[in-house]
Amino acid sequence: MRTTTTEKLAELQGNPGNVRNICILAHVDHGKTTLADALVASNGIISQRMAGKLRYLDSREDEQIRGITMKSSAISLHFHNDTGEFLVNLIDSPGHVDFSSEVSTAVRLCDGAIVVVDVVEGVCPQTHAVLRQAWLENIRPILVLNKLDRLITELEMEPLQAFIHLQQILEQVNVVTSELFTADVMSLYSSDPTQTEGGTQQTHDWHEEADEQEHKNIYFSPDLGNVVFASAYDGWGFTIDQFADIYGKKLGMNVEGLQKTLWGDFFLNSKTKRIMKGAQLKGKKPLFVQFVLESIWSVYEAVLIRRDMEMTKKIQASLGLKMNVRDTRQNDTRVLLQAMMGQWLPISSAVLGKVVEKLPSPLEIAEEKIEKLMCNQARRFDSLPPQTQALKQDFLACSSSEEKPTIIFVSKMVPVDKTALPQNKQRPLTEAELERRREAARQRHAVRMEQRQAAEEGGAETQGKENGQADGQAVADWPANKPGVAEDLEGQVFVGFARVYSGRVRKGQKLYVLGPKHDPARALQKLTEARDLDATATVSDLSSDDHVTVATVTDLYMFMGRELEALESVPAGNVLGIAGLEDHILKSGTVSSTVACTAFTDLYFDASPILRVALEPTHPGEMGKLVSGLRLLNQADPCVQVLVQETGEHVIVTAGEVHLQKCLDDLQQRYAKIEITASSPIVPFRETIVPPPTMDMVNESIITQNSGNGNVIRKEFEDDEEVLERGLVRIYTPNKSCMVQIRALPLPPEVTDYLDENQLLIKTLDQYVSSKISDRHKADIQVGSKLKQSTKEAMKEFKEKLEKLFTEAGKQWKDFVEHIWAFGPKRVGPNILVNRVEEYDRLSIWDCLSNEKQKGKVFVRDYEYSVMSGFQLATLTGPLCDEPMRGVCFVMEKWEVAGNQPKMEKNTERIDKNERNSEICGENLEIKLSKVSLDTNSIESKSKETLSECNGSSKDSDTKSHENGLTNRSVSITSDKDETEEELVPSSKGQGQNLVQGHMSGQLISIVKEACLKSFQTQPQRLMAAMYKCNTQASTEVLGKLFAVIGKRHGRILQDEMREGSQMFNILASIPVVESFGFAEEIRKRTSGFASPQLVFSHWEVIDLDPFWVPTTEEEIMHYGEKADSENRARVYMNNVRERKGLKVDKKIVEHAEKQRTLTRNK
Repeated sequence: MRTTTTEKLAELQGNPGNVRNICILAHVDHGKTTLADALVASNGIISQRMAGKLRYLDSREDEQIRGITMKSSAISLHFHNDTGEFLVNLIDSPGHVDFSSEVSTAVRLCDGAIVVVDVVEGVCPQTHAVLRQAWLENIRPILVLNKLDRLITELEMEPLQAFIHLQQILEQVNVVTSELFTADVMSLYSSDPTQTEGGTQQTHDWHEEADEQEHKNIYFSPDLGNVVFASAYDGWGFTIDQFADIYGKKLGMNVEGLQKTLWGDFFLNSKTKRIMKGAQLKGKKPLFVQFVLESIWSVYEAVLIRRDMEMTKKIQASLGLKMNVRDTRQNDTRVLLQAMMGQWLPISSAVLGKVVEKLPSPLEIAEEKIEKLMCNQARRFDSLPPQTQALKQDFLACSSSEEKPTIIFVSKMVPVDKTALPQNKQRPLTEAELERRREAARQRHAVRMEQRQAAEEGGAETQGKENGQADGQAVADWPANKPGVAEDLEGQVFVGFARVYSGRVRKGQKLYVLGPKHDPARALQKLTEARDLDATATVSDLSSDDHVTVATVTDLYMFMGRELEALESVPAGNVLGIAGLEDHILKSGTVSSTVACTAFTDLYFDASPILRVALEPTHPGEMGKLVSGLRLLNQADPCVQVLVQETGEHVIVTAGEVHLQKCLDDLQQRYAKIEITASSPIVPFRETIVPPPTMDMVNESIITQNSGNGNVIRKEFEDDEEVLERGLVRIYTPNKSCMVQIRALPLPPEVTDYLDENQLLIKTLDQYVSSKISDRHKADIQVGSKLKQSTKEAMKEFKEKLEKLFTEAGKQWKDFVEHIWAFGPKRVGPNILVNRVEEYDRLSIWDCLSNEKQKGKVFVRDYEYSVMSGFQLATLTGPLCDEPMRGVCFVMEKWEVAGNQPKMEKNTERIDKNERNSEICGENLEIKLSKVSLDTNSIESKSKETLSECNGSSKDSDTKSHENGLTNRSVSITSDKDETEEELVPSSKGQGQNLVQGHMSGQLISIVKEACLKSFQTQPQRLMAAMYKCNTQASTEVLGKLFAVIGKRHGRILQDEMREGSQMFNILASIPVVESFGFAEEIRKRTSGFASPQLVFSHWEVIDLDPFWVPTTEEEIMHYGEKADSENRARVYMNNVRERKGLKVDKKIVEHAEKQRTLTRNK
């Protein structure tokens, strides 16, 4: 029976000091949901017997079948102790790596976390991930060491062995948190060094800061009170404080002294009755073993192992336990054990007691966390408008008064069946309602009696009518039975999973929904211009410059696990469900009563989606339902991506096999409700080039360049005049007016990986450069001045590390960093375009690191973006199978614009008007590329001088310039104004000039793309496969079967080590994603369920096989045969991708065919 009511919980919401917003984090199968069941049972929502078996917060059918949590679920619990009454908003999160995005949505809404670790399995990969997420979100954790019963029943450890094992587990957890703290502190002091008055850097010992930052709870230790020992399945748990109180009263010892010495290398001197240090050295039992573990071990030994009823009764009497007769008569001794331990050491009291004691309330939110929420790394907090900065105090106050602004963050949209909404459910009747129904029943009975008497007089028809009316009134109170309502209750509604950070949200309130690109400065300016927002506009109705809509809160809910409870208002500091936002928020968003609030930073997702599947309805006529279902799925799942490819295919991108199966089930059963056909998984590949191999396929040395790997591709380009040498291509436009010469080189692997790790910094760099040379980014023109100092330092460190990696790779990479032109694909990828054009000093991408007070002038050629666009297109779709490139460096060695001659000289120096006119009018025509002058402190006179100079040119020079598609222009960009002033040369052939310019731009894009692809093809080409990191725990009996499955799927073992104190092995392997489908199922079948792998994306790896390789040398033909019938994995992968994309595949259908002959029987 429930021990609290919704009204009581709503009352507790009004006191934010007694509210705790927490989530449970752990690796899969470490006992999160079982622990949540035990905490839910403390409020009487489920029985104590069903805790751990019911899995109350796993409301999905597939969650119950698989036995894993797939979504975050919240419930509000009431807890009271000596210090007062508390409201605990508990969120249970998944532990499977495929659903790590759900962990991110839960962590963002919380102030604290319960980190659960299985004491047998120890720290696992997902434990690392959840601790990192908690650290990044600045939430304080406590540790629960779970499944202590396994040390007794499975590993059969002695208490002293268990104590040593627990110390090792605790040390493993602290190593992870120490790494996070060290990295954070070192980056903090490297980006913001302490400066003396003279400006010189002052040395600083950051180790001293660890003692000053106790509020961060960097380390876990039982004597600090942030560790709980538990067995959630058996329903018991304890802390050091509980046993210190017990033995302090029993032995008359100081309780505080016991709390500090009960954990550690301390023992009790039986002669002096004093606690002394050095138990291990003197061979004594530590206090924790003597006072705690031996007591628990004795209970398990008496009840579960020996089944000694006399000893069991003695233990019950000594502990003062009152057992039910039903529990003592159970044949299953585990039930009796759970009843005894649950009564002696209830887990809910231990865990929730530490939650309210150690974890912060919403009033204790840190300023650092607020600034992280309000601005990303590319912006400083003090660069925000004053009205926005003032909101920081509202966050800290966490006040629900009327004058405070309402600020809410929605972390995800939760799909809920309409029949599950409180207003559509049949509620239990109150006493007043029951009394009214009794009165109505008595009246109906009286009417029937009167009608029975009148029946003899012919009143039977009236009786039937009255009975029908009365019976209809009896059930009319339930909404689902009203006419026309049953049809409306079909389908889904989306409820925002949110938290109120400031103010109070009320039902029917109108609030602003802020898009991710919302700029408070612009929004405030629009309001001052009296530009009202359209209250009916949705996200699809917004223009490109508008990022704010107005939404009406239709309903407010309290999450109670599988149920929702309706609320009228919710004050600051609480987790809630909010309805009415499904047309305004796709996955997550910020809701506020003021546009001065910024959009909160994006959620951090530890695992990115990589598994793609194309979908189509089984019946083509149901395509509309599929599209509608995909839209709902995209909104309901925070991790899934829904795409429509150029071929028209509808594709979903998921994090793994389990996630994919969940999405397909949801589509067919909840959203689209149709039969769906899914393609085989679409696995991404990457294309790259490698240095020319020195050994052939039979490990023979390659003597000539024409033998060995890659001979087919090189033969194709042997007679190509555009190919100058391996990797070097020179191509002209069709009208011979422009020439580019590009070389393709393989990037060092270390550089490629480093570029992949720093895509956010590269994106910031690109925004800065774009704002300098293009008026398409006027909004970002001041991005350089608004960068955080930490971001600038990170960019400086990024550049220095990049230079170091290039230097270590060899002398041929000298000065490459300074000449980087662009990154690709999508302007942030791990490929680079390098500018080696002589005398062309374009704007450096590292310009933001220079001193902004220095004045400088940088020249940028016309068609700058045409070259970059060609490079981006080439790196986005490689020549092998239209997959993106990775780890390729394209060097632009020449970029010339010619006249009628295919080859000419160029001069980029600035010359005066007389020299230019004489050269243009001479016989030997020399065409010069125009330049764009970029000067941060330029003045208008410069533009006028350039214009007058251009006007003095002869008519012949204009004509010849226009014939070659050139324009001489000067663009002046002033940092004080977000404007771009252009003055073009007047032309008598303006229309022809624009036409030729358009042709020139397109032709330049085409030849740059072609040059990049052709230079790529002349080098040894390789495919790169996405690789999973597979972490598995298996016993020695199934180790051989596990290795066989990994080897069959072209995987390799990276590490296998035996866990100390057990017969379990930790196996770390690497396996291609393309070979991983069905891998987990095969592992479980081959090992009879004793091994279950965890797959998470790790890296990209080169498949060291040439897709076009055929035997050429005598040794290769002898080894492989003329046709090389053995499987070439790289070629198989490439052909599969090409077939799926509809590209040409070089495949022989029939070879050496002969006419079929049939033999007739001799008759």
